[in-house]
Amino acid sequence: MTMRYIGGGHKQYLRDIDFKRDKFNIPATVKAIEYDPSRTARIALLFYADGEKRYIIAPEGLKVDQVLLSGKGVAPEIGNTLPLAEIPVGTIVHNIELHPGKGGQLARSAGTYAQLLAREGKYATLKMPSGEMRYVLLTCMATVGSVSNADHMNTSVGKAGRKRWLGRRPRNRGVSMNPVDHPMGGGEGRASGGQPRSRKGLYAKGLKTRAPKKYSNRLIIKKRTK
Repeated sequence: MTMRYIGGGHKQYLRDIDFKRDKFNIPATVKAIEYDPSRTARIALLFYADGEKRYIIAPEGLKVDQVLLSGKGVAPEIGNTLPLAEIPVGTIVHNIELHPGKGGQLARSAGTYAQLLAREGKYATLKMPSGEMRYVLLTCMATVGSVSNADHMNTSVGKAGRKRWLGRRPRNRGVSMNPVDHPMGGGEGRASGGQPRSRKGLYAKGLKTRAPKKYSNRLIIKKRTK
């Protein structure tokens, strides 16, 4: 066994998602909004005017036959992608780049969004889904709107079999294992297991895992709320 608690599940095909939105000033028509098994959000199929087809993460409120654009000078409307320098302050955005040209990395899961709070110098101030406030370069691209399928968090799986369709096998607690299998295992009867920790011995509650000298610390104005 190479991966615990993973196996079985329905066959899936990986959809190639366009996180860069780098076909600038070429209109694209939304032909369909589809389900993607490998992510929580819905995806939208775009037909570009030059004949190319691409998938993007579908924002909330996107309609079939709507026309989308990306690039400089584009109107800040739902689904359009433009630099943070041109998006009005207070706008809700998603699929935000951290490095210009790399593609969106922030706020991509179902129902998430960040808010553009201010612009100062060469940086924009964004409030992240976690509550963290940080600087992002104004040249980075972002898509207007919040990510679709906000009700994902309210989904009730309903039965164990549906978990198996998703490829997730039963996961047993560390406390129920033997000491050889887990740091919290062993003991007579239903012993509590001691300090909560992972199989490798790392503390599970309260241990800070962020590198203390991470390069992006200087860009964080306010850490995420606990």
